[in-house]
Amino acid sequence: MTNKQSPVISFKNYSFQYRAQKRPTLTNINLDIYPGERVLIAGPSGCGKSTLAGCINGLNPCSNPGKATGELIIDGVDATKSSIFELSAHVGTVLQDPDGQFIGLTVGEDIAFSLENSCMPQDEMHQITRKVAELVKINNHLDYAPHELSGGQKQRVSLAGVMVDQVKILLFDEPLANLDPATGKQTIELIDEIQKETDTTVVIIEHRLEDVLWRDVDRIILISEGRILADLHPDELLATDLLVENGIREPLYLTAMRYAGITLTPEKKPSHADTVTLPENDVKQLQQWFQSRGAGKQETEREPLLEVKNLSFGYTKGERTLQDVSLTIRKGEMVSIVGKNGAGKSTFSKLVCGFEDPDQGEIRFAGKDLLTENIRHRAKHIGYVMQNPNQMISKTMIFDEVALSLRNTGMDEAAIREQVEETLKICGLYPFRNWPISALSFGQKKRVTIASVLVQNPELIILDEPTAGQDFYHYTEIMEFLRKLNEEGVTVVMITHDMHLMLEYTSRALVFADGRLIADDCAAAVLCNQKLVERAALKETSLFTLANRAGIAPAEAFVECFIEEDREVRSHGR
Repeated sequence: MTNKQSPVISFKNYSFQYRAQKRPTLTNINLDIYPGERVLIAGPSGCGKSTLAGCINGLNPCSNPGKATGELIIDGVDATKSSIFELSAHVGTVLQDPDGQFIGLTVGEDIAFSLENSCMPQDEMHQITRKVAELVKINNHLDYAPHELSGGQKQRVSLAGVMVDQVKILLFDEPLANLDPATGKQTIELIDEIQKETDTTVVIIEHRLEDVLWRDVDRIILISEGRILADLHPDELLATDLLVENGIREPLYLTAMRYAGITLTPEKKPSHADTVTLPENDVKQLQQWFQSRGAGKQETEREPLLEVKNLSFGYTKGERTLQDVSLTIRKGEMVSIVGKNGAGKSTFSKLVCGFEDPDQGEIRFAGKDLLTENIRHRAKHIGYVMQNPNQMISKTMIFDEVALSLRNTGMDEAAIREQVEETLKICGLYPFRNWPISALSFGQKKRVTIASVLVQNPELIILDEPTAGQDFYHYTEIMEFLRKLNEEGVTVVMITHDMHLMLEYTSRALVFADGRLIADDCAAAVLCNQKLVERAALKETSLFTLANRAGIAPAEAFVECFIEEDREVRSHGR
């Protein structure tokens, strides 16, 4: 887009090197972002996206010591000579974990915090707080405590807290990382509405490209190894292979079109599934591809491993977090548990692992009554990997963390070393075996927690959000590794908000809503069922949209075909 205005963010020959690192994380960045633009910054983990964000809001070098060269002007201010406090009047940052941003005891206090700090008169402060709360649609929750809010509501409060300063730039660092699919969609809609209403400049850093593109962005900046690789309109970038080549997942409907042999061009406007141009010839190619694939293989019936009957539980008396849940997970299955935040998914896992005792119901494992077994005994058969790795880690060094459970059994140290090193290799952590855990990224810490569970050779492993915060490369690495484990006989259950993960890796999905199991079906059928999608706060797959637009029925069979081809392509690519 042509823009006569001066840029509101301007990098010129800018490089940044952290004090603790041998080489720069950002090299020779030249980038102008103009007032009112919406820009998506994408790139694999460790490419420098978050460092770039930290330079814009002043965290680098003010909080993270390092050396900057070149020029960076933010809303007319020389960022290289400014403090975080000065820059916060121009840039509002919303973090991926809203809990880390709460300061007040109530929502109202939290939103008003910076106004109170600047000694604004009470009346004016209340007026601004109310106005901003209305804008982000949280005005009915001003007296709530932060812990009473859902993930999406917390995100709105964080946004309101930075908007009271009437900043020109809103910076979102992975805003979708911890949200269920429907809340993620609402967050993107909210960012879109606010941008239109206030004409703020919006910069979004996010792995989940297809989800961000639910609403328009002006440009996508692709970063690789600290350099800008592309700065293009979404339609131009999506017509290239740059995303896939750089470990970023392109929208699924585009991958399906490529599998059908369709050539993508910017003129076809590929950035949205419901508006991508589908000439008659392309529709024919999709139909022919679908017909040529044939029906998928029938699953063979396996013996039950985990059987749950009439399970009910409440954290407080008279309240039910889980109500009358019955299900069977069979040996060697790979299953997803999905549903909105607070639906009872994690509670179900806690009951299976023995962290909580059910109010009623039965849990059997390989035919034995699990409720008579203690946590330690269950851990030999069932491994549990929590969503937040920091809640599981207790040692300073990676090796010691993974070896901990084996050392507790009194195993010989040489045997421990062998088993730990083998597990670290499987998890792609062997090169870091002598590192401190504090030096790792969130995604790497996640792999340490998976390794510390796997080292015990459990028969069933339950993972809470195994890929949260991972780029496509590391996501694929973890998921392919879990798939290999599964092929070797480990039963895998994943609690996830990631609809792609559910589709691509699990043949079966258990759908929870309001403490009940409301569906147990194949993943493709779940995501092609509009009523179910709505009730469980999921998100229809764009493959469903594409199938409908191409007149292919049933849509779920088209989705199944895609998954099958995708698996084949991936296994040949390894």
